[in-house]
Amino acid sequence: MRIPIGLHIRPASAPPKWRRLFHIVACGAIPLLGIFVSPGVMVTLLATMSGLALLVELARLRLPGLNSILVARLKPLLKDTEDQRITGATYIALSALACFLVFDKPIAIVALFFLALGDPMAALVGSRMGGFRVFGKSPLGTLAFVTVAIGVAGILSSSNVVSFHWGLVAGATIAALVELAPSFLDDNLTIPLVSGAAMALAGV
Repeated sequence: MRIPIGLHIRPASAPPKWRRLFHIVACGAIPLLGIFVSPGVMVTLLATMSGLALLVELARLRLPGLNSILVARLKPLLKDTEDQRITGATYIALSALACFLVFDKPIAIVALFFLALGDPMAALVGSRMGGFRVFGKSPLGTLAFVTVAIGVAGILSSSNVVSFHWGLVAGATIAALVELAPSFLDDNLTIPLVSGAAMALAGV
């Protein structure tokens, strides 16, 4: 069958819109709450959340019947491979806990917003673009990530959540490159932790 010139076919593996929306809302709620409460409260909440999430993951991975029920109910929010491994939502809770434990509050907030907004934007743009690929991903998706992340840093800086610093731009760029690069670790862990470390080293 011939494909008309100019018609772009969306890859079958493109993430569904409900998973992107869940990622934005669930992940974005954490740094948003972090703006208004103390780091100590955030660590307590995230430690509780992470512990409960790990208990659920352990239970479902050891009990096939429970796993089948949960996967069937949460299918629109899960990747195809997450039926037999830890889900991205649990990694988000763990990385958020690590960020508030390791970094100053402003850096933790910025790094988690990079993940919440930049990552799904890269997937959205990249899945719709054909042509050249790097590690199976579109460089235009990476550019979209950088643009959104810098915009987020600018908004947070203008809102006095974090002081303006060139390291914010470096952190946004590094976050996008981490999303682009292949890794055996889940990028819900690597994006905020690596970009947060870069901003901390830059003196943000």
